[in-house]
Amino acid sequence: MGPHPAVAAIRLAVRRVLHDILNDHHASADRPASGEQSPHERPPSPLVLVACSGGADSMALASALAFEAPKLGIRAGGVTVDHGLQPGSDLRAEEVALRLRELGLDPVESTAVTVGREGGPEAAARDARYAALDAAAERHGASAVLLGHTRDDQAETVLLGLARGSGIRSLSGMAAVSGADGRYRRPFLALDRQTARKACMVQSLPVWDDPHNTDPAYTRSRLRHEGLPALEKALGKGVVEALARTAQLSRDDADALDAWARQAEASVRDAAGLLECAKLYALPPAVRRRILRQAAIEAGAPAGSLFARHIEEVDRLITGWRGQGAINLPGKVVAQRQGGRLVIRQG
Repeated sequence: MGPHPAVAAIRLAVRRVLHDILNDHHASADRPASGEQSPHERPPSPLVLVACSGGADSMALASALAFEAPKLGIRAGGVTVDHGLQPGSDLRAEEVALRLRELGLDPVESTAVTVGREGGPEAAARDARYAALDAAAERHGASAVLLGHTRDDQAETVLLGLARGSGIRSLSGMAAVSGADGRYRRPFLALDRQTARKACMVQSLPVWDDPHNTDPAYTRSRLRHEGLPALEKALGKGVVEALARTAQLSRDDADALDAWARQAEASVRDAAGLLECAKLYALPPAVRRRILRQAAIEAGAPAGSLFARHIEEVDRLITGWRGQGAINLPGKVVAQRQGGRLVIRQG
């Protein structure tokens, strides 16, 4: 008799991602730099870490990784991050680390972070968490870090992007592969949250439900417990699946437009490298605005603080030129039109 369908589903999702990681690892090993290993030496087996909070999604992921990795000759470890936002969070993190070790993961570490305030509590916690995961991956030489985001998380991310009104890229949600050199992998984006919880239950895996996930002070919590249920009540079941599909379609479109913008950028600069307004005007708006956004980021504007309204203001220097003055952007970056050229630089 095989495993419970929920357990089988999460293991299959993890197995597919591990095969991808293994293929990437072998491909990089086939291109040794000069002075490195000889062709006869086997490269060390890759290490894959799971980021685990102790919640159902990440515990199901850790369990599946511990089961599947040895069969593929992959080393499997885990990291839990203590955000220090609740009393006893350090003890809880150590408890999660113990559970990971009991699953057979090695290395396992608990790492504490200091959460700042920039961008709001959710964004600050996320930034601190990813910085800690990046550091852990570098420290252990990990090929990848698995994250337990589900289809439900993807739907919430799409709705948050829609509420911000920041364009098709924000509607594309979370990528299955992201980060430097594809470090972060999300095996569960096609699985719902209930499947992960069921997998934990049938395997008797203890899970911790973060009270922040039900705290109405947090935007994502309100969306999860009030917004999405209201949408499903009004529109019927299937909203989460539709939003996840929207994410993938939006990502495909955004990737294509990004590629177009990269190719077009050189053609709209003069010999000195300045952007020519007349050539920018001739481009489709979606392509032109991508070029403007990238130029602002290269000038020093923080990507996370650069919103659609900023780019629209800069765009009007090209499409609605009436002699207006300079546009102030985040990061003390200034955009202004000078003699038919668009100059974006530190003010």
